[in-house]
Amino acid sequence: MSEHVLAAALIEPGKYEVREYPLPDPAPGCVLVKIELSGICGTDKHTYQGFTTQYAGAGEGKQIRFPIIQGHENVGTVAAIGGDGQYTDFEGIPLQIGDRVVVGANVSCGDCYYCRHDFPYYFCQNMTDYGNNLSAADAPHLFGGWSQYMYIIPGSFLVRVPDDLPSEVAVLTEIMAVTVGLDRAKQMSAFPSDAFLFDDTVVVIGVGPLGMCFLMKARMLGAGTIIAVDLSDYRLQFAKRLGADHVINAANTTLAERLEFVRNLTHGRGADLVIETAGIPQAVPEALDMMRLGGLLVEAGNFSDLGEVPISPHRHICGKSARILGVGGEEPAAYGPSMRQMARYMHNYPLREFVTHRYPLRDVEAAVHKSVAADSMKVAIVPWS
Repeated sequence: MSEHVLAAALIEPGKYEVREYPLPDPAPGCVLVKIELSGICGTDKHTYQGFTTQYAGAGEGKQIRFPIIQGHENVGTVAAIGGDGQYTDFEGIPLQIGDRVVVGANVSCGDCYYCRHDFPYYFCQNMTDYGNNLSAADAPHLFGGWSQYMYIIPGSFLVRVPDDLPSEVAVLTEIMAVTVGLDRAKQMSAFPSDAFLFDDTVVVIGVGPLGMCFLMKARMLGAGTIIAVDLSDYRLQFAKRLGADHVINAANTTLAERLEFVRNLTHGRGADLVIETAGIPQAVPEALDMMRLGGLLVEAGNFSDLGEVPISPHRHICGKSARILGVGGEEPAAYGPSMRQMARYMHNYPLREFVTHRYPLRDVEAAVHKSVAADSMKVAIVPWS
């Protein structure tokens, strides 16, 4: 291996530099992963645009300390294991040098109130996030996937990639794991029915990669009519191939027209379940308006603080007996099942086409801009190209 590593560092919002870092030897409990593909997430785009306050549910939120090496949707191979050379993946599989793995996006502390009371790990109040709040200013620097190698710190989890799952599909694992929100929705009941039932009408607002994964998951779990809403005809056509029955282009319709469309399909009631993954606050009141009485909103689109929008407590919440499930991230136990299900459904869905664009490190800024373009789906960084 070379003694140096190239990585794309975000120095400050709007400014990248390809920098050279020393290649570290992993300490005991640590692993060095050679990155093959690293996806660009909506949170990465928001950070680049200057929205640097995240996870503000418990107070003022976390502030990013620059520079950072972004990239938390990572697939690569084990290059070195620290200490005695023993490392077991999350599902108990001993890892060897050369094994393909997906890297868990976050590391929980294990000591805070939420960790000690068995809440999902993204409740952790001291959580560190690869590609996000682990600063590249701190040695050994390589804490994100937009780098030739990534340094895995103690307490992290890796999951071995099944041999029959291509890397361009495995790179979707983290966002597919976020769809654990739908599994939790099935446990969230209230009168007069359970929250998510077989044959329910589902609306997905925002069918970028995360929304597309929710759409697939809803179909896998037995959804009835699925309606996809987006600004991009390209993505809406892709949504049809992934199981959407109807699509609405929000750029060509008014809010009133979209609400009428959903209500006409549901005999005036509204959707049983609305999943908001557009990543803009303005989509939240629209999602609530689309729900039927007693319906459920799964809010999984706003991980960065992009501002606030007015919501009527009467019309949107009390008057509807609304249920709202906020999804703060994925869960470690969802990684393995997500990969196995994607491998199983590759014959039904065009998963190999999900990664539409690949960019080298030197073109990282162009990659981020392409990821918000209407003609892209998942854009990935290929550090060794």
